[in-house]
Amino acid sequence: MKKDEEKSELLIPDCCNLGIVVRVLVSSNLLVLLCLMARGQGWAQNFQDFVETSMLVESICLLSLLFLCGFRRVLEREPASAWMQRIVCGTVPALVCYVVIFVLGDLEWFAYSFPNLDMLLAILFCFVIGLGFQHYFELRTKAFSPALGEARLQALQARIRPHFLFNSLNAVLSLIRTEPRRAETALEDLADLFRALMRDTRNMSTLADEIILCKQYLAIEKIRLGDRLEVDWQLQELQQIELSATKVPALLLQPLIENAIHYGVEPATNLAPICISIQKSLDKIEVKVINNYYPHAQLSKGNHMALDNIRQRLKLLYDIEAQLQTSQTDDKFVVQLTFPDKS
Repeated sequence: MKKDEEKSELLIPDCCNLGIVVRVLVSSNLLVLLCLMARGQGWAQNFQDFVETSMLVESICLLSLLFLCGFRRVLEREPASAWMQRIVCGTVPALVCYVVIFVLGDLEWFAYSFPNLDMLLAILFCFVIGLGFQHYFELRTKAFSPALGEARLQALQARIRPHFLFNSLNAVLSLIRTEPRRAETALEDLADLFRALMRDTRNMSTLADEIILCKQYLAIEKIRLGDRLEVDWQLQELQQIELSATKVPALLLQPLIENAIHYGVEPATNLAPICISIQKSLDKIEVKVINNYYPHAQLSKGNHMALDNIRQRLKLLYDIEAQLQTSQTDDKFVVQLTFPDKS
């Protein structure tokens, strides 16, 4: 079992991720600059050499990232052993380095800029640097894992609140005699919700499944809150096929809606609508949750853990490509979530 888990673990960094691309390019260029400055040939000469060298380095880096991105997509369907993935991360930059130098070798400017270039040494250097970056990103992922596990535990403790279960069961009990079918449906929804809440939040789900889960949660809360709760779903230009094909992190939407109910519906005495807008723009998914805002309401702040948990998960999964922003306009509170579409 341990071998199977190790084999299925993805150790090749997600080189399509903007954060990883930026880190690799900045680190590589900084390394080149430091090596050139160590020669002590003056700022003017170092700057000229840096411009020429960075053209070669960035070509190798960008092509290597492109191929490694493709390899990772293949490994998502066909897992490979850990050592094989690490070797690939070194071999790909080495092969790209060989091809780039071979292709550019006949150009006059290249021969003038790199008259004493040792191809074998350059290939070995790229191989080592590729392994170094892979090891860094692997350690970075492991470093985030304890924080992710702790955040997940805190989020579960915040979401699976004893009074939520108590209130839900009381609401179901009140329906058993008068509306037994509705009570049965509510219990089924409650079982599905708790089953989903106990899943590993690092797994990916589909947008369609997340919406179904949220509607089950809202159906339970509707029994308790009655006419105060009204939800307006706005799925802008999203068909069922797209919803089923769009991959999203599991349990991403439900905490946002629970947060909106806790702060926007529970303090209300009258109708308190919630607007949930989901749209797809190019390769991005944009989610917006709008609820009423009651600045003087006496509420616990425990549910803010849900937003903090989502931020940490997004940082681990998407790095700088995802954002979670909150804003207040008049009597409305808005949570806006943007992340890449990985379908």
